[in-house]
Amino acid sequence: MFKDLVPILSTLRRHRIAAGLIVLEVALTCAIVTNALHLIQTRVEALQTDSGLAESEMAVLNLRGSKPQPPERTAGIVAEDAMRLRAVPGVKAVTVVNQIVYGNNSNNSGVSMEPDYKGTRVTAAQYAADEQMIPAFGLKLLEGRNFTADEILDGYQAFSVPDPVIGQLIVNKVMADKFFPGRSAVGQRVYVFGRSPSTIIGVVETLTHTQLHRARGGDGSGAAMILPLRGGGSYILRAEPGQLDRVIKAATAVLEAGDQGRVVTQARTVKQMRAQFYAQDRAMAWLMGGVCLCLLLVTAMGIVGLASFWVQQRTRMIGTRRALGATEQQILRYFQLENLLLTTTGVLIGLGAAWGLSQLLMQSYELPRLPWAYLPAGAVSLWLLGQLAVWAPARRAARLSPVAALRS
Repeated sequence: MFKDLVPILSTLRRHRIAAGLIVLEVALTCAIVTNALHLIQTRVEALQTDSGLAESEMAVLNLRGSKPQPPERTAGIVAEDAMRLRAVPGVKAVTVVNQIVYGNNSNNSGVSMEPDYKGTRVTAAQYAADEQMIPAFGLKLLEGRNFTADEILDGYQAFSVPDPVIGQLIVNKVMADKFFPGRSAVGQRVYVFGRSPSTIIGVVETLTHTQLHRARGGDGSGAAMILPLRGGGSYILRAEPGQLDRVIKAATAVLEAGDQGRVVTQARTVKQMRAQFYAQDRAMAWLMGGVCLCLLLVTAMGIVGLASFWVQQRTRMIGTRRALGATEQQILRYFQLENLLLTTTGVLIGLGAAWGLSQLLMQSYELPRLPWAYLPAGAVSLWLLGQLAVWAPARRAARLSPVAALRS
């Protein structure tokens, strides 16, 4: 094999432009495809993110009234609506919440261990709902307890004073671990609004931010809490398995019948909301996959074209070598070794470019770092692609008879 290196290098020096183009093509493909596959992987991870909700059983309804209601009446109207909805056959639980995963709104509050936001502070997603939120969302309570009906406050009245007092709250595991690592958070006090402490009475396993990308971030950005407040928001229904579509229609009729001027402006399942929320990620994954496929095909075609051209140019050389006793296997190995040298050069340049491009994407778009495993995987893939692409023209060259090759 090594005795072929000298003639191969001599040939490549005579065809610098063609060889350089293949090296450049392999390098660009390595740099772009490696990072594109990493982007696809991040999108796939996003699509598989667990929201912690019983999504297949849940629906979200939004209302628009005929005329604005006084804010002091909102909690009473919501309580009456929820009572009527719970009477609908097939309904497991009903709650009204200020925000929900995959929604367009985002309510957050700063939480600290000391009054007036002193000490450790975390920004947490703030959910406000009654004691039915946990069963309606399908959340798993890891420790502590749920709110009781008499602990639910009127949201308007609670915030009508300068220093709101929210006696209890429920937090998710991310927030509990952030403030109280290695110990129970139940019974501990935190400060959400000014100088009035709130006691943690329960911890749920998974309760994400409405924008799930923040739930995967650091700095406590996955923290979330539930405040025992009743007020306006979206109506959340959880239905028995297989009953969701029928329940949505029945619930819409119930809500619109409660007030002559009210209209249900939106009635969607949470699965539909999830599909819409991740539509851009899904499209990006398909787009990047298409780009990778096109680049690999173009690179393979370039290698095939160059190898075919060189086989045609070296027909007399091949005939001479065959006449001097070279076997088909030796001719085949010659072209494969030549391709391996070009591909290796391109891969080495491409790996450096891939790492540099990854750093640029990290700084410009806050994307995660390119894992090291992608670099050897990309190199091996391009080596295999190069050998497969050159095999057909190399095999054709190896099968040339010495007489026919010399005659041409």
